Amino acid sequence: GAAGAWLRTPLAPGEVITAQSGAFERDPQESSTTDEELSRAGSPGSRGGGSTTPDYGEKRLPQALIIGVKKGGTRALLEAIRAHPDVRAVGTEPHFFDRNYEKGLEWYRNVMPKTLDGQITMEKTPSYFVTNEAPRRIHSMAKDTKLIVVVRNPVTRAISDYTQTLSKKPEIPTFEVLAFKNRTLGLIDASWSAIRIGIYALHLENWLQYFPLSQILFVSGERLITDPAGEMAKVQDFLGLKRIVTEKHFYFNKTKGFPCLKKPEDSSAPRCLGKSKGRTHPKIDPDVIHRLRKFYKPFNVMFYQMTGQDFQWEQEESDK
Repeated sequence: GAAGAWLRTPLAPGEVITAQSGAFERDPQESSTTDEELSRAGSPGSRGGGSTTPDYGEKRLPQALIIGVKKGGTRALLEAIRAHPDVRAVGTEPHFFDRNYEKGLEWYRNVMPKTLDGQITMEKTPSYFVTNEAPRRIHSMAKDTKLIVVVRNPVTRAISDYTQTLSKKPEIPTFEVLAFKNRTLGLIDASWSAIRIGIYALHLENWLQYFPLSQILFVSGERLITDPAGEMAKVQDFLGLKRIVTEKHFYFNKTKGFPCLKKPEDSSAPRCLGKSKGRTHPKIDPDVIHRLRKFYKPFNVMFYQMTGQDFQWEQEESDK
């Protein structure tokens, strides 16, 4: 019934558009970016932006970062914003502020694509949002860095996260087993990363110690599916860009069940996310879903208060 309908929602709201080359079919968020990939991304002639990276211009540290969240819609957002001529972004996830920080800022700069004056350099690494050291490290690079967080109903996000892991490790325990410290007592295991990532208010507190709310944009992963142009208008406004990525850039792909970027002039095919997006969720016990909703509700309310935005996740669930 209602729970079944809820479980049939698309796996990754917002994660809807592929990168420009087939290299991203395997979903860069599913495996760590390697040094080889990063050096390729930083090599001359690599494709770092919306079309081709110019041989002129210079490599700059990013002025804007997509910092989270995993399975929220970050790949979709990155690919949509890369359609803007004034944005250049590295396609691989550099993981500089969580895994590669000791390599230094020059290494990080070298991974970035070349840009011209007036263009914005960007990257996305969704694990930054839940990395304790990331806010301080980013602030020490540039305190005026603009931060974008794509958020999504934390219950759906947790199941999507689990589904991704299950596809790589079929031997792992069931979602129900991993979600509880004690199933009989109904104690949720908040130390399990699939659940912990969705406690957005907890992670946001850490960022607000270093950055004002005005420097952080929260994008709805759900609206990135239902109204991609509307969410992209907010992103472009936030980045100080002219609204160039609009309705005409998207079409709804009935097979995949989400919007895709229309074919650019210089490409042979429309861009939709690879095979790793849109996996069918395993069937989860409705009681477990109910308990998770109760667990997240106070954190969601706190997050709405902190951001001044109501993402209506509770309302969304009561409709199902």
